[in-house]
Amino acid sequence: MPSVLITGANRGLGLEFCKQYGEQGWRIFACCRQPATATALQTLAAQYPNLSIHKLDVADFQQIDQLAAQLSLEPIDVLLSNAGVYGDKNGNGFGQIDYQTWQHTLQINTIAPVKLAEAFLPHLLKSERRQLVAISTLMASMADNGSGGSIFYRSSKAGLNAAMKSLAIDLQAEKISVLILHPGWVKTDMGGNEAPTLPEESISGMRKVIDEFTLENSGTFLNFKGQIQPW
Repeated sequence: MPSVLITGANRGLGLEFCKQYGEQGWRIFACCRQPATATALQTLAAQYPNLSIHKLDVADFQQIDQLAAQLSLEPIDVLLSNAGVYGDKNGNGFGQIDYQTWQHTLQINTIAPVKLAEAFLPHLLKSERRQLVAISTLMASMADNGSGGSIFYRSSKAGLNAAMKSLAIDLQAEKISVLILHPGWVKTDMGGNEAPTLPEESISGMRKVIDEFTLENSGTFLNFKGQIQPW
């Protein structure tokens, strides 16, 4: 059976990824910071025997290395970097920038997915699909930025896109495809209640894009409908 490792699996997009991949019979390595309090994820684990829950704070690189060692014999077809933070809030914009929070946002959104790819490269090489997927956002696009603001989130996700584009080139010889995805504006804790897209629709669309993605298109920035996004 195909396998997927998902970070930030306890809620929102990550939880819906787990649900839908569980329904499809995939082997799922679901990662979150506090498994003991991840009740919705625990419910899925009870429903889908191929889903295992693993403690992982992506900001802690020692934990990433430890989990990679723990799963050293496991092939991973899709390595899905979903965990992320927004960082920006009222009172920490330009003129009042909280640089520590900005660094933390960069650590989680930009640097951690690269660390994850490094640590789990052997697992990808054991697999047939060899797909590295990063959940980004249209807010990473400089061409699309007409409103300004959200410096922490925009810069961290733009950095993620740039890093993943480089990995697409660097890992091509290993036949690893790299996909950068914009999930849409989704009704989650981060997206808010005004968002027009339900998690079920976003994840269903992204799974289709992942399933149809090929090495020839590695490094492409697509939305959940498979449409190319501006850089």
